[in-house]
Amino acid sequence: MARDLAAFAEENGVKYFMISFTDLFGGQRAKLVPARAIADMQEDGAGFAGFATWLDLTPAHPDMLAVPDPDAAIILPWNKEIAWVPGNCVMEGKDVAQAPRNVLRRLIAEAAEKGMHVKTGIEAEFFLLTPDGEQISDPYDTAAKPCYDQQAFMRRLDVIREISDYMLELGWGAYQNDHEDANGQWEMNWDFDDALATADKHSFFKFMAKCVAEKHGFRATFMPKPIEGLTGNGCHAHISVWDAPGKDSKVNVFAGEGEGQTGEVGLAERGKHFLGGIMKHASALAAITNPTVNSYKRINAPRTMSGATWAPNTVTWTGNNRTHMVRVPGPGRFELRLPDGAVNPYLLQAVIIAAGLSGINHKADPGPRHDIDMYAEGHKITDAPKLPLNMLDALRLYDQDEELKAMMGEEFSNAYLKMKQEEWDSFVSHFSRWEKDNTLDI
Repeated sequence: MARDLAAFAEENGVKYFMISFTDLFGGQRAKLVPARAIADMQEDGAGFAGFATWLDLTPAHPDMLAVPDPDAAIILPWNKEIAWVPGNCVMEGKDVAQAPRNVLRRLIAEAAEKGMHVKTGIEAEFFLLTPDGEQISDPYDTAAKPCYDQQAFMRRLDVIREISDYMLELGWGAYQNDHEDANGQWEMNWDFDDALATADKHSFFKFMAKCVAEKHGFRATFMPKPIEGLTGNGCHAHISVWDAPGKDSKVNVFAGEGEGQTGEVGLAERGKHFLGGIMKHASALAAITNPTVNSYKRINAPRTMSGATWAPNTVTWTGNNRTHMVRVPGPGRFELRLPDGAVNPYLLQAVIIAAGLSGINHKADPGPRHDIDMYAEGHKITDAPKLPLNMLDALRLYDQDEELKAMMGEEFSNAYLKMKQEEWDSFVSHFSRWEKDNTLDI
């Protein structure tokens, strides 16, 4: 039985609920609802004008209602009188099919019908910048190889520890935090979970990191490539499939003695075919996993100051080797290294499931395993597709992938392509400083 939010408020001293939903561009939208009104809101939802957000709606559409998911409510650790709760978008009694959390919920249900329950963990990377976003917040963080820098960590310990303390308080199973490969960059990890729970935590984590950073006078950004010449923000996803959701799961159905090159690294046949779907649709799913113009400055980046981009540019998979798009670090799971920090938390999980189910349905083969260093010897692989060079290429590839579009849903795909094309058109109509610097006198 679902949690009663009014009773939850009374038991925990909650005075307000922040009913939140995530739009197509990953923007988090919310209304602040006093606890006295939450009973009605739990039943009917909080009203929004969908056109005022990044959804493909018009001012003529009826109210869109965000109906809170009461079991996903999180009390803000830094302000315990407020609880954040994700909502499912509804219009005139029906789910808004393009709303990202609804896309994910539908695909989770489709996977469950096949006895498959996807569990994922994500590696959230972000930079701490000055409030104007122009510089790294720590002027002394200048090492050529800053990854795991102990002293730089101590200079930002107050921020990172506060966020980690909150994750521990929330019971997420936070287990490590580190200074990442770029100056001013951080990564924080927590336990893997069911896909919807991971998406909710991912969404809340971005909100929490930004709030804590602002409290300390900094700005947290998940932008894929905020600093030229430095490693970008990835959002690697670790994927496994189980026989049941939540604590009822007992058997990892990806793990087993499969055949061939996938079996050698510990993937059973369903794991092989799920991976096959990811590989089959990789170039198209980049439109979802790498959703901004800036994204393609990360996955197609030249050598960074540290010596490696840690991002893929070719559709290849491997064993325990971080230079490929997918690595299989151990039996029963694999890591997708394509997504970046701008990815929509709900659409990331949705497109993983969509591509994986496609692979299961067609018994897709992931192709040959490559164990070379792609950064040093990638030129030797001539038969693997390259990832898109820019956002427009990615959108075109997604539009051409009829199966992936259908799996993600026609209404969603049409809305996403329309609004992302408008974003691209806005970008190319913008006059940049580079144009004047390089072509003013031609």
